[in-house]
Amino acid sequence: MQLPSAQVAVLETASADEAQSVDALASATDLPPETVTGAVFELEEAGLVAINEAVDETITLTDEGAEYADEGLPETRFYEAALAAGADEDPVEMGPVIGRSGLEGPQVNIALSNYARKDYGVIDSGEVTADPEADPTADPELVALETLAERDEEVDADSLAVDGDVLDQLERRGLLERRETTVRSVTLTDAGVTELMAGISAAETVGQVTPELLTSGEWREAEFSEYNVEADAEVVDGGNVHILRQTAERVKDTLVGMGFQEMEGPHADADFWINDCLFMPQDHPARTHWDRFALERPTHIDHLPEDLVERVERAHREGVGPDGEGYNSPWDEDFARAIALRGHTTSLSARYLSGEQIGDLEPPQRYFSVEKVYRNDTLDPTHLLEFFQIEGWVMAEDLSVRELMGTFEEFYAQFGIHDIEFKPHYNPYTEPSFELFGTHPTTGELVEIGNSGIFREEMLEPLGVECDVMAWGLALERLLMLMYGFEDIRDIHGTLCDLELLRDTEVTY
Repeated sequence: MQLPSAQVAVLETASADEAQSVDALASATDLPPETVTGAVFELEEAGLVAINEAVDETITLTDEGAEYADEGLPETRFYEAALAAGADEDPVEMGPVIGRSGLEGPQVNIALSNYARKDYGVIDSGEVTADPEADPTADPELVALETLAERDEEVDADSLAVDGDVLDQLERRGLLERRETTVRSVTLTDAGVTELMAGISAAETVGQVTPELLTSGEWREAEFSEYNVEADAEVVDGGNVHILRQTAERVKDTLVGMGFQEMEGPHADADFWINDCLFMPQDHPARTHWDRFALERPTHIDHLPEDLVERVERAHREGVGPDGEGYNSPWDEDFARAIALRGHTTSLSARYLSGEQIGDLEPPQRYFSVEKVYRNDTLDPTHLLEFFQIEGWVMAEDLSVRELMGTFEEFYAQFGIHDIEFKPHYNPYTEPSFELFGTHPTTGELVEIGNSGIFREEMLEPLGVECDVMAWGLALERLLMLMYGFEDIRDIHGTLCDLELLRDTEVTY
């Protein structure tokens, strides 16, 4: 029997009594492992050898994981600083606790996002409390990191007595790396033994077409090796459009298909456009420094339309119409000129409705945006410091809540969501107002997915709008939760995102 030389070498080296790994066969035959692998698959197809496959998983610490094993996890350091500040007795300000902990940069956000998750305490409205019964030294994630650090090498996962969920969490946090390798062991079959006893010899075969082979014409007489299309190849993960961006583009296509035009505008804007034009009183809690991200430089906008500023101030002070009362609260133009990161894209709606952005608009009009907004919220499975908001509004005569609800039902139906629920709500700038909820496909819980209503006269009259405007702000990330069953929006972007989940999740249409 004639076989390619590599197959002959493997067949003569393999044993019928003892399984040998591909690496062992490669070492014994002085052939590259990939050549031996190809030969083994070809011999298996011919029934001359049997292949047994096993997957070995090894774990190593990343540089960040090694640092935390030595210095402690950010959340445990934050907890210890909170205890030292007396947070186990009374709430304390978050700023001094961060300073005492020595955490800087991204580690601060990491500590805050994991502090409540591990029940070390509560962070609310910029204040921290600490549970005196918590024991950070027994933190399973910290113990696992310390165990890996002690081994100081690549560790076989089967030899590590650590809960799988803990390893999954550490991997999501980028503190360890898992590597899976397929180990193949080879044994001779009865047919292989028979052929060896009958005698085998090496056939001259060509495994690669070369320029010389082509120009000389020798390829006509050459015997070519078979190409095994089932052989393992190195997996290379290429770049891809993030699922959140893909869904954002799909939302845009859907709204354009419903007759809307897209808005655009600044991420950092004057409080005037972000809040004052929305009839949001200047002493509203949401406008304090705890809930907004102000700019250090520049601090104030240079230009605002004077006549519009006067009308907005009058609405705040006196109200609109014969029965209007306004807020009877302080109104300061200097505060209105202060620049902050927008907390909602309704600032774009105010710019467009006022005519400041693209000129005066005559009804009917439909506009939308899918843009980032920024809020100083506490991080949790449904809240981020920055996220995407689906803003939209319709300007027309005699609009009602019926048209608004119908718009939502049509929009969400495009994404396979048909169980939207509505709940009455209060907004300073809409009346009536209501929140939207959808049912999470995995947990069955109601998830708030947006806020909406009909813009109040106190907002529209200063902007010069003389007809009805219905409007909404929907959360793109929470739409993603309803579509794909994500339970924590930190899994899809941010420092804790799950890359494998993002690679494997298919965008549906």
